[in-house]
Order: sequence, then structure tokens, then C-alpha cells
Amino acid sequence: MLLMSERALPRNTHWLRGLLVDLSIMTAIGLVLALIGPFGSFEVPFAWRLVSWLSLAWIGYFIYSPLGSLITRLGERLDLPRWGLWIFVCLVATIPMTAVVWSVGFLPRPVPMPGLEQAVTLYFYVLVIGSGITLLFNLIQRKDRQPQVAVVLQDMATSPAVRFLDRLSPALGTRLIALEMEDHYVRAHTALGSELVLLRMRDAVAELDGIDGAQVHRSWWVARDAVEDVKRDGRSIRLVLNGGLQAPIARARMQDLKEAGWI
Repeated sequence: MLLMSERALPRNTHWLRGLLVDLSIMTAIGLVLALIGPFGSFEVPFAWRLVSWLSLAWIGYFIYSPLGSLITRLGERLDLPRWGLWIFVCLVATIPMTAVVWSVGFLPRPVPMPGLEQAVTLYFYVLVIGSGITLLFNLIQRKDRQPQVAVVLQDMATSPAVRFLDRLSPALGTRLIALEMEDHYVRAHTALGSELVLLRMRDAVAELDGIDGAQVHRSWWVARDAVEDVKRDGRSIRLVLNGGLQAPIARARMQDLKEAGWI
């Protein structure tokens, strides 16, 4: 994945491209499993194996993937180890996936309830395959992110230090999402929490050189990479940010933000 090309794509197009790539990978995995015929499925005719394994691969993607996204967000907020969260994801997601696999084996006939031994054995088989595919996806994504990480590290090495970040507690990290004015203070929102800083908004913004962002309202400054969506309510427009924050856009700033590609 190229960092610049991703930024140039509209948000919905980038999401669709990622989904198509993921489903293509799952199709290839389903085809390989159909050819191998693991867990006794090789005795079934190839056409039925192909349909079954492709269906299970796609269904598994839509079961494991949303839970993975949720866990990633929780990990960033709670500062928990990713490996432990992914183990938890696999253990939980395998429960509904096991139910699907058991049901597919009986369709179109009525699906009976499995015995305890059958359920545990099938759960173990599904866990092995589901965990293996999850590990494969993580390795692919890590490899894809390496060029991006290199670009970020290079930017950090050549960009001047952001003075405002020195005012924040170390526990808040350095990933700034937004600044919100509260009386004589500025509330700094980061990926790990928020904190009040005794500073005028104008002075705080002046210390943000090195971060791509904009003051979208008299009371709000927003980091560009924190914007997830744009919410419209009549003539009112708000930017939906990481963590559920919403920043209003001043009418006076509307045209400039449109020309800059924010809206």
C-alpha cells in the first residue's frame, strides 16, 4: 500500500479497495483448503468442497474481521498488548464460526445439536484454521505497513519538534486528535485521553507546526488524520473524529476546508 495514493483516494473508495483485497485473499485461501480437503472433507466431491470452503472463508472473514477492528481500537485506548487481544479475538470469534461450520455440514437437512465432545473437537479444528488465517492476515498487513512506517520515521527525523506536545503529560502520548477551547484553557484530546492546558487557542495553534491540521472553528483545532467522517445536519457540518469526538465547522472556514479537501 502506498501512503500517498491512499490519501488521494476518497474514504469510501479506500474502504472498498481494502475489502476487495481481503476477499481476494480469502478466496485464495478457500480454494487451497478445497484442494487439500482437510478434516475429512477430501472425501466430498470437489465441487461441493469448493462451494463449502469458499463460503466458510468469506463468512469467517466477516466474523473475525469486525472483532479484530474492535480489539485494535480497544488496545490503542487501553494500552493493552496486541498479542493478548488477538488471542482473545480468536477464542471468541471461533464460537459463532464453529456454529456455522457445524450447520453447513448438515444443510439442507435439519441441523441437530452437537454433543459436547463433537462441539469441543469441532471448535478446536475451527480455532486452528481461524487462528492461522488471522496470523497470516496480520503478517500481510505488517509487511504492507513497513513502507508507511519508514515514511513516518523519516518525517519524524526531519520535522521540527512540536512544541505544544511538551506541555502534555507523558501518559497522554503524542498522537494529537484535536484542541478544544474551554474558557481560558485548551483541552487537548489525544488517542489516550484528554487534558486541560492553560493557554489561549491562538497560542496553542502557533505551537503545532509539524502536525497536519487546521482550526476549523473558533473553539476547535483538528488534526487531519483524525477525521473519520463528515456529519451534516441542515446547514450545520461537523467533523467526526477518532474516539467519537465531533468538531463543528465555522461557516467562515467552510470554503477553505472544501478547497483543501477536508469536506
